[in-house]
Formats: sequence, C-alpha cells, structure tokens
Amino acid sequence: MHRFSSLNPSREHYICHDLQTLVQLESRWLGGCIYRLPCFQEREWVVFPARAGLRWAGRRRPEVPLRAEMTWSSGPGQYLQHSIVPTMHYQDSLPRLPIPKLEDTIQRYLSAQKPLLNASQFRQTEQFCKNFENGIGKELHKQLVAQDKQNKHTSYISGPWFDMYLSARDSIVLNFNPFMAFNPDPKSEYNDQLIRATNMVVSALRFLKTLRAGLLEPEVFHLNPAKSDTNTFKRLIRFVPSSLSWYGAYLVNAYPLDMSQYFRLFNSTRLPKSGRDELFTDDKARHLLVLRRGHFYVFDVLDPDGNIVSPSEIQAHLKYILADSSPVPEFPLTFLTSENRDVWAELRQKLMHSGNEEMLRKVDSAVFCLCLDDFPIKDLVHLSHTMLHGDGTNRWFDKSFNLIVAQDGSAAVHFEHAWGDGVAVLRFFNEVFKDSTQTPAITPQKQLATANSSASVQKLSFKLNDALKAGITAAKEKFDATMKTLTIDSVQFQRAGKEFLKKQKLSPDAVAQLAFQMAFLRQYGKTVATYESCSTAAFKHGRTETIRPASSFTKRCSEAFVREPSKHSASELHQMVAECSNYHGQLTREAAMGQGFDRHLFALRYLAAAKGIALPELYLDPAYGQINHNILSTSTLSSPAVSLGGFAPVVPDGFGIGYAVHDNWVGCNVSSYPGRNAREFLQCVEKSLEDMFDVLEGKSIKT
Repeated sequence: MHRFSSLNPSREHYICHDLQTLVQLESRWLGGCIYRLPCFQEREWVVFPARAGLRWAGRRRPEVPLRAEMTWSSGPGQYLQHSIVPTMHYQDSLPRLPIPKLEDTIQRYLSAQKPLLNASQFRQTEQFCKNFENGIGKELHKQLVAQDKQNKHTSYISGPWFDMYLSARDSIVLNFNPFMAFNPDPKSEYNDQLIRATNMVVSALRFLKTLRAGLLEPEVFHLNPAKSDTNTFKRLIRFVPSSLSWYGAYLVNAYPLDMSQYFRLFNSTRLPKSGRDELFTDDKARHLLVLRRGHFYVFDVLDPDGNIVSPSEIQAHLKYILADSSPVPEFPLTFLTSENRDVWAELRQKLMHSGNEEMLRKVDSAVFCLCLDDFPIKDLVHLSHTMLHGDGTNRWFDKSFNLIVAQDGSAAVHFEHAWGDGVAVLRFFNEVFKDSTQTPAITPQKQLATANSSASVQKLSFKLNDALKAGITAAKEKFDATMKTLTIDSVQFQRAGKEFLKKQKLSPDAVAQLAFQMAFLRQYGKTVATYESCSTAAFKHGRTETIRPASSFTKRCSEAFVREPSKHSASELHQMVAECSNYHGQLTREAAMGQGFDRHLFALRYLAAAKGIALPELYLDPAYGQINHNILSTSTLSSPAVSLGGFAPVVPDGFGIGYAVHDNWVGCNVSSYPGRNAREFLQCVEKSLEDMFDVLEGKSIKT
C-alpha cells in the first residue's frame, strides 16, 4: 500500500488496496478530476489523476461504474459531477465588457426617451444630450476608457455596481431580494418536509464541493450544442491553456460565461455597516444555519476533512430541530435584517457589544441558511408572499441565500442581490433540483439513523438588552406595516406559448413585453419607463444591462390594438407585432453584448461623483429621472426546475413583473403597492395576449 508521504504527483496511476489511501489520493490530486476504476480483486482500485492525461495506451477510457461499496464520506455521492474541463478553465480568457461609444449611447438613450416624452420635452432632452456629448460627457468618457485600460482584471461596471447595491440604505427586503420557487419533486412521497429538506441540503453541499474542487461543468452558452456540448470537444478544450480557451470555444459557437460570483454562494453574508455594507465570506466554516419559528440552530454538515457528513445524520439533526416545540421568541432577532441598513448597522454594533459576537459569527459564516417553515402553502399567491418576505421571523435576509422549505415540501431560494445576479443562482437552483429529484441522498423508506443530535446541534442564544429589544420591536412594526401594503397576483395564460410564437417567427419575449405595454396603456392610458434585466455574463465580471422594452414601435402597436383596433386589418396589426419583435430582438442582442446605454450613463455619473465634478445637466433633466423611475420592472427566467419567481416593485407606483413564456402557456407573477392594481393589470395582460393571438391566427380583435 502506498503511504501518503511517498505519493508522487507525476505518476500515471496507483493501485489502491484500501479506502484510506483512496481518500488520501483524492486529497493529493485535488483540483484534478479523479477517475476510480475497480480492479478485479475485491476492495482494490486503479486511480488516475485527470492531469495525467488518461491515455489508456491510446484507447478511450472504459466506462466503468464506481464501486458501490465505497462509503459515503469518500464515494461519488460527494460530488454532483466530475467535469473533465475545470470549472474556471475559461475565466482568464473571457472577453472584457466593452464600453460603448458615447455617440451610440446618446442615440440609444434618445430612442428610449422618445415614446415617454412629448415633442417639447424631447427637444429639451436632445439639447441636454448634445451638450453632454460635446462637453463634460466627452471628458468623462475619455477618463472612463483610460481607467478601464488600467483595470483589465475586471469590468468598468463591476465596482460601481457593487457600490450601488452596498451603499443603498433602504431595507433589502422587497427593495432588492427576489425569490425563485422550485417545482415539486415529481415523486410525491419525496415532498415530505424532512425528506425534501435533507435531499436539498445534501445536493447543495454536493454543489459546493463540486464547485470548490473545480469539477463543476463550466457555465457555457451553446449556440450549436451538437458541436460544442460533446465529450470530444471537452476532451480537446481542456488541453488548451486557460489564457486561450475562450477562443477555442468561440470557434464552435460556444460562449463561456463569467463564474466569478459563484464563490459567494456559500459561507457568505452581507454585513450592515454605516454608509456602505460589506460582503463577508468565510469558506473554512463547516456548519449549516437552520431557522425554525425564529430560533437559530447550527450543526456541522462537513467533516474536518471537508467531506459531507452522512445524509442520514443530517436528516436526524433536522428531525431533532423539527421536534423542538419552543414557541416563537418574544423578540425575534431576524427582523433586524429587514431594517434600514444604517439602523441595522447601529443595532448590530450593540449586539456585538452585548456579548453576541461568537453567535453572530456562526450566523454569518454558515454554509447557507435553511428555513423550515411550520405551515403548508395554500396557493400561488401565498407561495409568493411566503418566499418573498414571509412573516419576518424565519429568514436571515442578509445571507447570500435562504433555502426555504415549507411544511408541505414547497421550496424556494430567496437571495440577497449585492453579491451576484440570476445566472449564478439559477445554475445552483437547477443543479440542486436535478440532483435532489434524480439522485436523492435519502429515500422515504430509509430507516432514520440514530444520531446524538442533542450534542451535535447547537441552539444559538442571544443576549438582548432593552435597546435591542426596542430595536427589534420597531423593526417588526415597520416590517408588518410594509408587508400589508404589498399585493401579489399571478395568471397562467393557457392558450399558447413559445412553440406557436416561434412558428410565427416572433420572439416570445418580445410578445410578452408587448403585452405589458398594451396592458398598462389599457389600464392607465399611457406609456411608461420599463426595465428588463439582461445578463452580461458573457464578459469578464459582467453584471447586467437594461433592455428598454417601451419603444416607438411598441407605443404605436399598443395604441393600434387598444385604442383603434377597428381601423387596422389583422394583417396590419400582425405586421406591427412583427416590427416590435424585430426591434426588441435588436435591443436584446445589443444589451447582451454590453451595448445598452444604462450602465454606460450610470458609470459616467458615478465617475463624475468620484472626481467631485458637479452633476452634469443631462442627469438633472426631469426626463432622466423619469426613465429611471421604472414603473414596469420586469424579469424573466425559464427552467424546468422553476415553478415561479418574483420580486417587489422598484418604485411605490410600479409593478414588479416576473414572467416566463413556456412551450404552450405564459406565466406572469405581478406585485404592486396600493397605488396600482395588480389584479386588473393581469386581466389587461390576458386581454392583450388574447388580442395578439387572435391577430396572429388571422382573426379580428374582440371588443
């Protein structure tokens, strides 16, 4: 048997006669993919490091299953996948986020302003733009480009965007944090709260281990998956140096995406600080934070070697927590994370000075936060309210994400937005759903393990003085009052969806956005500032860009459908929809390629403030304020794992619109405050979709 001290990393392979050496080899070759092939003798393995080349005398590696007898702590159950291409293989060679030409930004900005302004307002805005382009804007743009050249390791928007999130003083609840809800497990018996929570925790930990070992498949957008999403291509590209690998993928129409945010998924928390919050990560911590009825529990889910503890042990600990009948605390600490950030920062200092430093450290450094709710979900509206904000007692809103599992097994991810965007969270979400439903760690039939949970599970206790109790009471009152003002409603339009629209050669996203424009015009009689988020993860440290769906095309089309349908034939209306689709497609492509106008203008404004330059008049123009007062804030995601997602409006008189165009139906989840009527808006959305589908089928619009 080879001893660990004598291991030679240049050796092609080892024969292992015991499991201990196998685990030692895994540790020695961490970062390379380990292939473990059972030999013919009992309890013997041939082990190859991926970087040894795995030549097999010129033949393809045989597909042999891993040994079933391996223990949990060292077996394949520790990882989701064993990618032969290292996770961060493309990161170094990702292209940099381009800074658009100033004249292009101004032209795009004016195009977006046109449908929102009358003639005299537009002329005034044009003049502000002209002065900016030929004056201070030109100088700021030049400085931004120079600064970008000095910082080739990142993007021009990354720093300002982090600052924007972390400097915001409003509560992160409703104002920033969204949620995504999982579809139920297809096997109904697996939707038991304890079973599902255990399986999801284990799958999340598998994701963590796979990511940190570099074994997670890199995130790649495949335009021609038949060429690029193949083992042949992967076996070739892994030998291309990281500094060139992006170009190799590009040659086969594959676009690797930025993965720099992924490490913040785990062991991370947003810490409240006066003026500007901080992001904290401690990847050495091995414990899970569990919230139930406002009580805090922690227990280790990784052993000292970094291996996931046995799923049956995790299940036993969660069962022990679920059996705790303690009532909700009189002063639930969780409400503080829903406070104004400066108020929370001051109260946190008081918490630290009252002897709670160690307890807070456990909360902040936990792998993630699991929230076990003690009630079932009644319907989609209840699901949205529960996952977006809940009653405030059972969430730690500052954690990078809360994994929420209700009493009936309904589950969701609620995430803090400063550290990252939807691309990273959705990848995690999809992998956890797939792994927990297809290869669950525990089954309903399995006997519960006997574990000493009373010794392993620590219930955290916080010392609260009168000032802290008063702070919690005030935070709870504010939270309760705010949540009462939020309305959420949803609709499922079942007539048709993506398949039908693609046959019509129309962009499904464009049609959904056009329906929102028509609906608002029908309900309120005008066209307003609209925001659609678009990822720029195709670039190094890209974040998001804004698509501006309200255009001169959508305004003309909406007015024709809503105000004067009888004046136009079905074919004329069809043509207008097609024009909207084409233009929306152009805006989407531009945004994804970093050629929108919003982030560029934001960065120029940020630079002016940083240099102490007086705010240019373009930013003082009421039209600039209006276009950034996004009454329709929209975001879409489509995934077999997602049942629905949602977020609150970004302005008091706005709508928060989460939507998805599925193969044969369209889902829409809308939130609003008292100034707007979400139910009526959804009825107008349905009417708009009905009208468009009638027209696309050559029928006249029903009045």
